[in-house]
Amino acid sequence: MSARRTPFEPPGPDAALYVISVAAELTGLHPQTLRTYERMGLITPGRTPGGGRRYSHRDIERLRQIASLTSAGIGIEGVRRIMELESRVAALTARNQELTAELEALREAMRRAATVRPPERLPVLADRSAGQALVVWRRGR
Repeated sequence: MSARRTPFEPPGPDAALYVISVAAELTGLHPQTLRTYERMGLITPGRTPGGGRRYSHRDIERLRQIASLTSAGIGIEGVRRIMELESRVAALTARNQELTAELEALREAMRRAATVRPPERLPVLADRSAGQALVVWRRGR
């Protein structure tokens, strides 16, 4: 009996993979700058059980964005505000997409309900525990 092998799945964008020296090299920033950005709350790398920093692909992209903004002359507080606003825009866009999908599903349900001819008699609703029944019907039009 052979063991089942699962196909290799690459790590996701939030998998903490890179040590600080690799993250610094990938972003062109000094490791001390990465530590400073962490203290300022601009980035939150993962941690190993021993306390070492591990950066994800998403962290690397965020660091590159910070570097790009600061090199364009934007101060750190401006960078923080821009990133907060971008995060809010992304969250609102996602929520808008959810609501749009929900609205479309409701519209489709209403379309289907409007095309179905109602039954001549409504079903009997019974409360079997009390031995009683409630009968609802419509008069013909």
